[in-house]
Amino acid sequence: MSESFPRNPGMALDESWFDGVQVNRSAAERRADQIGTRRGVKKAHQAAWLVQAIRCIDLTTLAGDDTPGRVRRLCAKARQPLRPDLVEALGIADLGLTTAAVCVYPTMVPRAVAALEGSGIPVASVATGFPAGLMPLPLRLAEIRYAVEEGAAEIDIVITREYALTGQWSRLHDEIAAMREACGAAHLKAILATGELGTLTNVYAASMVAMQAGADFIKTSTGKETVNATLPVALTMIRAIRDYQDRTGTLIGYKPAGGLRSAREATVWLSLMREELGLRHMQPDLFRIGASSMLGDIERQIEHAVTGRYAALSHHAAA
Repeated sequence: MSESFPRNPGMALDESWFDGVQVNRSAAERRADQIGTRRGVKKAHQAAWLVQAIRCIDLTTLAGDDTPGRVRRLCAKARQPLRPDLVEALGIADLGLTTAAVCVYPTMVPRAVAALEGSGIPVASVATGFPAGLMPLPLRLAEIRYAVEEGAAEIDIVITREYALTGQWSRLHDEIAAMREACGAAHLKAILATGELGTLTNVYAASMVAMQAGADFIKTSTGKETVNATLPVALTMIRAIRDYQDRTGTLIGYKPAGGLRSAREATVWLSLMREELGLRHMQPDLFRIGASSMLGDIERQIEHAVTGRYAALSHHAAA
């Protein structure tokens, strides 16, 4: 992850920043329905946007049957996310196109680090009892330290949903702050598991608490919930980011994850970032997409932009 902006130093909990804030779900849904519909992304512009989406992908494998071989294939795809002939046709050989990161379980971190050596691609690791997070805090902190010691440059933690659901904001803040400290130099992405927080008001409050506790990114989902990344939730979290930045001047990143598969979705999420936070937040140090199968569809759509033909999904290398 780029160090082009200062880390989030965090601050003491200040509930006045979110206490009394009520998010109108109907209004959020109406605004979300407008995202990506007012101006389409076509032809050459579409290819450029999809290349940018690739630069923002955290290419992910978080399956119970992960193997070293699967992780090596994932890392090879991260190094070369587009076929060489498509890179040449687009004239982007000098770009050095890669995905933003590779995201794996802690035990797979050393495999990914070895496979990505010399590429500049960071390894992200989920931790803290992912996906439920229902482990004693000392064990969750130890898992963070293990992943960092093995070479992870980014840590995706999960929060204790109970604290958000019951309004125990001080406990949530202190937990995330302890995780931030355990990360050391590694960036912390706080997964809010928004599909399990009940209301958009809770989502806003949990977002603000996570940022006050020092999270460098806030992230929608583990990908294991029934409901994952949705645009109304995204809008709520992004408005919290904007409010936090207005108060502190600190830039905070955003990461949707869970169920994101199509190139079309990639351009919608980029449109959301552009419309709500501006061009600066379309860069991979401030925006990530947690995905695995999405990259295959992006490559397919880029091939269509280049050749005018659609190839079968099987024609594109997969991790």
